[in-house]
Amino acid sequence: MQFTRLGSTGTTVSRLCLGMMTYGSKAWREWVLEEDEAGPIIKRAIDLGINFFDTADVYSLGVSEEITGRLLKKYGPSRDRLVIATKVFNPMGDDPNLRGLSRKHIMHAIDDSLRRLGTDYVDLYQIHRFDPDTPIEETLEALDDVVKSGKALHIGASSMYAWQFAKMLATSEKLGLSRFVTMQNHYNLLYREEEREMIPLCRSEGIGVIPWSPLARGRLARPREERDATLRAQTDAIGQRLYSDEDNAVIDSVTEVAGKRGVPNAQVALAWLLSRPGVTAPIIGASRIEHLETAAAALELTFDEDEVKRLEEPYRPHPVLGHN
Repeated sequence: MQFTRLGSTGTTVSRLCLGMMTYGSKAWREWVLEEDEAGPIIKRAIDLGINFFDTADVYSLGVSEEITGRLLKKYGPSRDRLVIATKVFNPMGDDPNLRGLSRKHIMHAIDDSLRRLGTDYVDLYQIHRFDPDTPIEETLEALDDVVKSGKALHIGASSMYAWQFAKMLATSEKLGLSRFVTMQNHYNLLYREEEREMIPLCRSEGIGVIPWSPLARGRLARPREERDATLRAQTDAIGQRLYSDEDNAVIDSVTEVAGKRGVPNAQVALAWLLSRPGVTAPIIGASRIEHLETAAAALELTFDEDEVKRLEEPYRPHPVLGHN
């Protein structure tokens, strides 16, 4: 395993972050793995040297956090050797105060997440999206109190417009509040719009980039003829909104490079993302142990100029996707 710093902090993380959305309750999404299925995968991730795990309160409506906490205690090293991240924003019930980034919701949500995770603190507490209905100052002051209370070591953000993130960074600096150290954004070979503004902003400000959906909900993991090979691919409404047949040329380029190298498509797509400037650790999903093995192998794969050109040349601009 390779390691790097989490943004400009002193915290060290593996260059692969295991996304825990895959583990939880099938009542939430039918493709989700229950705890007994998830156990061997988490154990293998730890054996491979992964120390960075990302979940969210909304994943399986809290069950993912519960499973994350139990399995990391069962298979993991001591708490001080793990980097655990979770998120707040999405609805956790029907009540209007059980969502968003208000002080009221954040203060309840962090305590609920810690209880479910079975830990006294998280290393990274992230806002899952931008909340246009809550003043930025209120959100930032609440997050600062979470950090000062010791319930989170650092704070991070996820998909939003670069101007929104810049405004939040400027406000935290102006008020002397805890600063975001990471941006978890939508970034992969099929969606590269973040290269225009968000990633340059993050690089300029020392913000670690931890992209979600590095394999485009599985579309980059296999030839396009096998697009519907998994239950998730067949039932993932979000993936169907994010990607379309316009992306086929990029998928074909990945298949071509992978074929010539004799490696899986997923290894090529992940290796490309790992090579991009500013990227700290892609958040990978794994429903089988082989997915972890492929991801780990991507750390050792490098490309020549012709291969990079073949992978990048078919890309066409997209509308903004993934902020909602």
